[in-house]
Amino acid sequence: MEKAEENRTYDIIIIGGGIMGSATAYYLMKKDRNLKVAVVERDPTYERASTTLSAANIRIQFSLKENIQVSQYAFEALDRFEEEMAIDDERPNIAFRREGNLFLVDETGRSEAERAFQLQKSLGCPVAWWSTQEILEHYPLYDVSPFLGGTFGPQDGHLDAYAVLMGYKAKAKSLGAAFIADEVTGILKAGRRVSGVGLASGSSFTSDLVVNCAGAWAAEVAKTAGVEIPVIPVKRQIYALDTKVKPEGPLPLTILPSGLYFRTETGNLILLGKSMEDDPVGFSFTWDDKRFTELLWPELAEFIPAFDTLKIVRGWAGLYAVNTLDNNAILGEWPELKGLYLANGFSGHGLQQGPAVGRYISELLLGLKPALDLSAFSPVRILENKPLSEG
Repeated sequence: MEKAEENRTYDIIIIGGGIMGSATAYYLMKKDRNLKVAVVERDPTYERASTTLSAANIRIQFSLKENIQVSQYAFEALDRFEEEMAIDDERPNIAFRREGNLFLVDETGRSEAERAFQLQKSLGCPVAWWSTQEILEHYPLYDVSPFLGGTFGPQDGHLDAYAVLMGYKAKAKSLGAAFIADEVTGILKAGRRVSGVGLASGSSFTSDLVVNCAGAWAAEVAKTAGVEIPVIPVKRQIYALDTKVKPEGPLPLTILPSGLYFRTETGNLILLGKSMEDDPVGFSFTWDDKRFTELLWPELAEFIPAFDTLKIVRGWAGLYAVNTLDNNAILGEWPELKGLYLANGFSGHGLQQGPAVGRYISELLLGLKPALDLSAFSPVRILENKPLSEG
């Protein structure tokens, strides 16, 4: 990555070079190779990026129309990703494994699951409603007795998140975008519009278009411009497990009504996590094996009795950028500050929403008609305190 120099002027400055920033840079440069685009990233190793610390899941099973459409585009983009992101003869390998997502349904969640299923079907999604018998036929280790059945998305799956990020970044750079290793310490203003950014290195860049793609740090960045957005960093932990009993084949990402989720991982391991009410807010990356052994293992062993014998191979923690208003993305220009665009608050869905959001934000910045109308995610709802409903 480049080092910052004094007083550069850009057409567009993107704060944050994770999946959102890199995808936005790619779509901008794809549309106009003459643009001067700068992506400022404080951690070029991406050691603490939510993109690379995620469970890397891609799914179409949402209950809000726009979220489903965003995932439909993600599937399209990822199917051609390796070809589209090729540079000369080098192609990224994103290892997209369509092993499915299975959402277990109990009586409490039945009506909501049925509504979401019907919406997905109406939008052409290849989803199926499985009885408990059908689930057992595919995954005989499961104890499905407490459930009514489940919804299965056969095209859902997981991939190499780092490879996707690097694919977007490398392609954007090859098209002319500048990626700069520095930290934005302030969004600069001239009256009621942005005028650029100040950097930790002491430099400042000038632009009348600035995009906040700062992930879990989004609210801190926005606050430097006097903008308050309801995005907080919440620590989520993931565990890689080596079970004594091995499934006969790959397990899909299986989500219990409680929020516990797991899937098979490379090396015949099980990857497991769960979002919980007491997950700490803040920029902590420590992980705790007792959380698994005391809280999550009993629940896992109840659902898969054969997993009562296992060992933890490794674990890690990453950050969700949680939108506390409604857990949905905040996309578009902030109404009270001209030229400041937001792509924030993805609440754990950022990786899979990167392709559609990058394209959408680029279209807004360039004054083009969006290929997919995502105006439901406009920041206006933040000011009006009108949450979107996912269920």
